Amino acid sequence: MFTITRRDMLSMTLGTTAALALGGRDLFAQGKIITRAIPSTGEQLPVIGLGSSATFSQVARQEDVTALRDVFKTMLDGGATLFDTAPSYGASEEVAGRIIREQKWGDRVFWATKLNVAGRGGSSADPAAAKAQVEASFQRVGKAKIDLIQVHNLGDPATQLPILREFKKQGRIRYMGITTTFDQQYPELIKIMRNEPLDFIGIDYAIDGRDVESEILPLAQEKKIAVLAYAPFGRTRLFKRVGNTPLPDWAAEIDAKSWAQVFLKWVVGHPAITAVTPATSQPKNMLDNLGGGIGRLPSQELRKRMAAFVDALPGA
Repeated sequence: MFTITRRDMLSMTLGTTAALALGGRDLFAQGKIITRAIPSTGEQLPVIGLGSSATFSQVARQEDVTALRDVFKTMLDGGATLFDTAPSYGASEEVAGRIIREQKWGDRVFWATKLNVAGRGGSSADPAAAKAQVEASFQRVGKAKIDLIQVHNLGDPATQLPILREFKKQGRIRYMGITTTFDQQYPELIKIMRNEPLDFIGIDYAIDGRDVESEILPLAQEKKIAVLAYAPFGRTRLFKRVGNTPLPDWAAEIDAKSWAQVFLKWVVGHPAITAVTPATSQPKNMLDNLGGGIGRLPSQELRKRMAAFVDALPGA
């Protein structure tokens, strides 16, 4: 079976516009991007979004951010809307906000950012500083209402969750939540999920990183909390593990034409996942990622086979 690897995508010699046109024509012939309901409202959200850590944040520090503008255009043209960022991701929030304002894409983007003015040394966060950070996010994106703000990595939730509740009560943010990318924080996250009125949580989830399946994802379903999945490629870990391994025959059963699409479809295949936000600074990779939300998804039986296949690869 012919396999498109991430390396192949990056080495294509076609111009960006031509490459996207050719790849997109085949991709979107399979149908529109899948959407999932945000449990607290029923609003539909496309399952593939765009993250802004890693390479996105690196490019955001450069003078020429044309590639990031093209990434946004590819995302929006493909029917995706979710952009996930944070003030701590270097220049990502500022640069992305400038692109959105200049291109007048604000109404098309579901803007998700974070609040991370956490207290240090066990102390509480400064409420004034936390509120100032939220106001700065409003200025960067240029929107009167931000779609989602989450407390970043459980940073002093006792102080910061009430601040977000107040912004939501004022109608300035539409949804609120909390994130963690550290498994040692899972017990506290579970406690907060049980006791706080959350719209969203954000967690790491990948085919070879399944710890959240035992309690967090079922609890999200029970409490009707939307879930954003981060790092679906294990940063770059999964691409290193598969290397040049050809796609197995079962990839065709889920319309996956690249390993990126395999990994994304596996994540989206869990019913608790609302959307996944892989970061990229390459329009070709954004197009590839969109394929993870188009066409068939794996059954739960196939998801188990897929996970077993990856578990058997070197580098576990």
